[in-house]
Amino acid sequence: MSSRPLHVRWLGRTKYRDAYALQHALALRGTDDWLLCQEHEPTYTMGVRTDPANVLVDPATVGAELVRADRGGDVTFHGPGQLTAYPVLTLPGRGAGDKPDTPAYVRTVEQVVIDTLAYLGLPGATRLDDYPGVWIARPGQRPRKIAAIGVRMAHNRTLHGVALNVCPDLGFFEHIVPCGITEYGVTSLAAEGIDVGLEEATDAFIARAAQRWGGGPIDRSDVVWRHHVTDLAPFSRPAPDGGTADPSPIDPPSTTLPPTTLPPTTLPPVIPSPVTLSPRRSKRLADAGVSEAVPYRQRKPEWMRARVEHGAEVTALKRQIGSLDLVTVCEEAGCPNLSECWADGTATFMINGERCTRACGFCLVDTRRPAPLDADEPSRVAQAVVSMGLDFAVVTAVVALVSPPGGHACEVAPPRPDRPGHPPPFVGSERGWPSAVHQPPPAGPRSPPPVYPHRVPPVAP
Repeated sequence: MSSRPLHVRWLGRTKYRDAYALQHALALRGTDDWLLCQEHEPTYTMGVRTDPANVLVDPATVGAELVRADRGGDVTFHGPGQLTAYPVLTLPGRGAGDKPDTPAYVRTVEQVVIDTLAYLGLPGATRLDDYPGVWIARPGQRPRKIAAIGVRMAHNRTLHGVALNVCPDLGFFEHIVPCGITEYGVTSLAAEGIDVGLEEATDAFIARAAQRWGGGPIDRSDVVWRHHVTDLAPFSRPAPDGGTADPSPIDPPSTTLPPTTLPPTTLPPVIPSPVTLSPRRSKRLADAGVSEAVPYRQRKPEWMRARVEHGAEVTALKRQIGSLDLVTVCEEAGCPNLSECWADGTATFMINGERCTRACGFCLVDTRRPAPLDADEPSRVAQAVVSMGLDFAVVTAVVALVSPPGGHACEVAPPRPDRPGHPPPFVGSERGWPSAVHQPPPAGPRSPPPVYPHRVPPVAP
């Protein structure tokens, strides 16, 4: 067990390629210990020893993607309802050597899953000789795999991990030979009669993983868990008949909360009026335990008002961003913390223009048809990173309905790392993520910071 901090993240539902790029970046360019948990969009992944004949159908015909990974093992499935966990850890060498004991690490991962299943009400999970993973093998029944494990070691750093079937659609496994094993099938907690949700299963797994790998402080952060339609603004919801989203920006009446009653000495008296909230907002208020609301037209108390202070640092940064004709998400999304971050010389660059086609209800970014892409934008972003002296850069991109044939602007013309004194390289792209992540630029005391692709959503879509 390490005494180092363990950073635990629940990333929500992610694309396999994004999680692949993220864990490789953390493993190869960092030293901290991480546990990345998520559920993936439907994806079949092939390990380094996969027999292509074990993929029985064209994945696209069943709504899945096919990706070749650098882990061990054969083909498997990742999808909604399955907890996929990637421990990114630094392991000590075995004995007096410098290479970690990979089989021992695999057994550790298996034990974390076995302990999790027992806690969730499914005792008796076990290992099978010559078959990695975790199995349900009751007397008189054929063994069934409930968790697949595939790992890789890179310079004493762990990659990939475990996929625990909580409540996935097991029909996806019928289109492959799971893990290349023809004689045994697969199962899930739901198929074994255990009624447990993905959130509860994830919490149980993280608790046992932290006991095993987190000898120091545990730092956990989650994206939002809820994926109900009512969590979305009306124009983001699907139509009742399954058609296009409702374009109306008006929230329908849902819940009426009474105005807050406060002493006259605390706030000036106001005319009582009902506050109508959208289903999305009322649900989040209820989750937070808020039962009353201050009327919209009533001034907030002094302690609640966020002061915007545009000091010299903020003004200088604003002038610098403007001189390079760049866009920041801080300004476009109306972030209330702009002055705090900008005073520290940090900002989030927004590439590919200032218009987004996603129309999220929580964001103020302009929603219209995107403007043409600017091929010189990557160089200007890189110049800003260098001139601001940043150790790392956060770059977000607006969502366009259709990408151009050559990729987005910052993917078409990345700055060249081989030119002395040139701005920092952009490592990875939507079109070249595997080779770019496997071959990062050499690090050195004067090396510019790389920029990795990281498209994990901070909130539920």
